[in-house]
Amino acid sequence: MLQPSAAGRDLRISSQTGSGKTVAIGLVLRELVLAGPDAPSPRALVIAPTRELARQVERELTWLYAQVGARVVSVTGGSSYRDEHRALSSRPDVVVGTPGRLLDHAERGALDLSSLGAVVLDEADRMLDLGFREALEAILARTPATRRTHLVSATFADEVGGLADRVQKDALRVEGTRLGAANADIDHVVHLVSQDERFDAVVNLLLAQPDARTLVFARTRADVACIAEDLAEAGFAVAPLSGEMDQRERNRALAAFRRGSVRVLVATDVAARGLDVQEVTLVVHVEAPTDPDDYTHRSGRTGRAGRKGTSALLVTPRELPRARSVLHRASVRARFEPLPTAIAIRAQQDERLVAQLTAADDDIAIDPRATELARRLVAEGDVERAIARLVAESAILRGPAPRDVRPIAPPTAGNRDRMGGDRPRREPRPQRDLDRNWARFHVTWGARHGADPRRVLAMVCRRGRIASDEVGGIRVGPFSSEVQVAGEVAERFAEAVRRPDPRDPRVQIRPDDGQRQLSR
Repeated sequence: MLQPSAAGRDLRISSQTGSGKTVAIGLVLRELVLAGPDAPSPRALVIAPTRELARQVERELTWLYAQVGARVVSVTGGSSYRDEHRALSSRPDVVVGTPGRLLDHAERGALDLSSLGAVVLDEADRMLDLGFREALEAILARTPATRRTHLVSATFADEVGGLADRVQKDALRVEGTRLGAANADIDHVVHLVSQDERFDAVVNLLLAQPDARTLVFARTRADVACIAEDLAEAGFAVAPLSGEMDQRERNRALAAFRRGSVRVLVATDVAARGLDVQEVTLVVHVEAPTDPDDYTHRSGRTGRAGRKGTSALLVTPRELPRARSVLHRASVRARFEPLPTAIAIRAQQDERLVAQLTAADDDIAIDPRATELARRLVAEGDVERAIARLVAESAILRGPAPRDVRPIAPPTAGNRDRMGGDRPRREPRPQRDLDRNWARFHVTWGARHGADPRRVLAMVCRRGRIASDEVGGIRVGPFSSEVQVAGEVAERFAEAVRRPDPRDPRVQIRPDDGQRQLSR
């Protein structure tokens, strides 16, 4: 419950994912929504970074305000302009939308923002990551100076704090859970894996928890499509979710996941913000994200509303230092655990099948026909052979097969049996790196845009799909940066960063021709 001191104040609401931030938004806007039928429309605007989050907020606010008859509508990319124009014409009390589509409607005259009482920026850090700064500023410029401005997020990075300082007045910080505190309902587990056995590891994790509703996070759209296709071929009920899918496909995938007709959803980070399925009990990171906020929001899809969940991170030994750093910056303590082996999974499956067939449960109705057939089998011959044939046809034995994976022992010295709780030690750079050939790359992102060496390192590793020890010197100028990449991976890196990146659509990374200087 918000304190009386919060009335009339701009708020910065921080709380762990799944802890009710949308309800907090509803409480903050309640006074405006109850202002009466003569109040201007809309009275409040909620801006979200993704279509899924916008629709989630619309659903929850509609439910929250149902008894007072308040009208909430959402406008997002991928939807019909005509239908959205009709919805905006119905004088809604609250409009929820993504930045680009909200600005489109405002510029077309379908959305009048001149009388708004409040604007809420939900997951503002993600909107900045996605390059929506200009759209946000253009939207806010159309709103009255007297509006209340509220920011809501599980994390508040420095860049978000700078935005908050510009758009808020005398802001009050409200913490549902302590800022930076890890969700105690999530068990964070690190599985060491060989690079060529990542997919096999995913298969075994899914089979080890056969009833879990699972989110599998991959880095790129191509990875999502490939992993989803391979899992389907292996026999799993699976659906993909990525930004390249049209809205109808995305809605279908989410609906199937919510109702349980598909047990596994393979997604890019687009699903980490806005996917609200309370029954998710397992999150699998095929690769460690490079940004701690991304890890926080990915893992936060489980352990929601008091339920327990597991966040499983697949890490190769070479990626271990970087993964340690990410978990440390996310304030997460994780434990090492060996991957489930094929032998262990088969034993688990056998025990489960025996338990199902021998359960003394009077509540389970058995078809009389099945009972009669069982009597005939007992009376007529080789009972063991008959049962074996039936067992061989069972869903468990005919389902996806577990994979053989090579065990990798975790580090055991000192505090290395756990990750994230203590500051990671900087690994000494091998002496051979001093004689390494380095290729220079120009990055169109500088300090004036929020770049610093740490963030540049994270971005180039993510976009170029290289490890941090393959990056040399980083120089950050006011408007651009220069990065050194190990010569042996430079060609592959250049090919990877040439592809457009939806998370950094305006940032280009290209080989330095030797003439370009850091922009000043």
